[in-house]
Amino acid sequence: MVCLYIDPGTGSMLFSIVITLVTMLYFVSKAAIIKLKFVLSGGKSVAGSKGKHSFVIYAESARYWTVFKPIIDEFEKRGVNVLYYTANEQDPFFSEKYTHITGEAIGEGNKAFTRLNFLEADVCLMTTPGLNVYQLKRSRGVSHYSHILHAVGDATGYRLFGLDYFDSVLLNGEYQIEDIRLLEEQRDIPQKDLPVVGCPYLDVLQEKVSDEKYKKVSPFTVLVAPSWGKSGILSKYQERLLDALVETGFNIIVRPHPQSMQSELSIIEKLQKRYEGNPLVQWDLNMENLTALSQADIMISDFSSVMFDYVFLFDRPFLYLNADFDIRPYDAGCLERLPWKLRVLSEIGVELKEEAFPNIKQVIEEVSQSQVLAENRNKAKATAWQHIGKSGERAADYLIEKQLVLQKKKETAV
Repeated sequence: MVCLYIDPGTGSMLFSIVITLVTMLYFVSKAAIIKLKFVLSGGKSVAGSKGKHSFVIYAESARYWTVFKPIIDEFEKRGVNVLYYTANEQDPFFSEKYTHITGEAIGEGNKAFTRLNFLEADVCLMTTPGLNVYQLKRSRGVSHYSHILHAVGDATGYRLFGLDYFDSVLLNGEYQIEDIRLLEEQRDIPQKDLPVVGCPYLDVLQEKVSDEKYKKVSPFTVLVAPSWGKSGILSKYQERLLDALVETGFNIIVRPHPQSMQSELSIIEKLQKRYEGNPLVQWDLNMENLTALSQADIMISDFSSVMFDYVFLFDRPFLYLNADFDIRPYDAGCLERLPWKLRVLSEIGVELKEEAFPNIKQVIEEVSQSQVLAENRNKAKATAWQHIGKSGERAADYLIEKQLVLQKKKETAV
């Protein structure tokens, strides 16, 4: 018996080729049928957009619900019909009661991409980067693709070409515009619409933090909240960092990145076993991070954007370890300057080096008392989180206006 093996990279490439050919044949055939009907009807107008949606929102994970909720709420308020596609049947969307918003779980990976590659819509909004780069292709049936950022930081923080093939990107702040324009010029690609709408998920979280259950009640607590991968602090420093923190006598919350529970599970399990039974160390694996953030007096992270969530929502200090972060695989690596996120870190936080681990308690106490850092945190918030509380309204304004423009173009063409 002969066994054939196809590596994941080749499999993805073959999937992309097959789907591209199938979708091309689908839309070419559909166009030919519409043209034939037009001829047979004696030149009378024939509806060719049956089943086409005005607005489709795609969520690749249930954890992005807070990104879309303010926008969907605004569409509902205005009586605008929207189709919400999500990968997960447990998406919080399904517990909401909407009149004008309908939803459907379409699965993950290639199953979802196949569905999306045949999509017909005027406007499609998503947090997923890499459109037309990997398996997720631009559907010929979609007139406008819009991307919305799901974290505070830089629009150039995605893997290479992450935003190149979108028609618009909804931004958190004006500071993100310049880097996108530089990449467009460098790569000789069309300019996108870049409306600044604010940060929807922070708007949602800001409303939640006023709840009594997020009131700070724990003794002095250090939150370790890393990103994932070999440059992430849990992967890189492991017990060397956590042992030093245990020696301080402070409470410690360790909140791994969700991806770590898949990509670095052996490291997590090893560390959990090491500190099992230690009353100072607790692990937070909840989908929502607000409880951990609200109880922390200081955060230690690396290059994760959760630092900004923490600073902007609670105005508390943080330490970071990210001197070896490699930006080359990201769009930011194509620019001559460091991304804003890395430039601003030294202004609003303090870098922690491994040689300082033995004195980490003193470092934490000094950072916690810095008034200069507190003032700089407020400046960074004003830069990176514009139009606070208005993101849903501003995003809906832009998307509805764009859809109306597309409709007028179609009517003119007919």
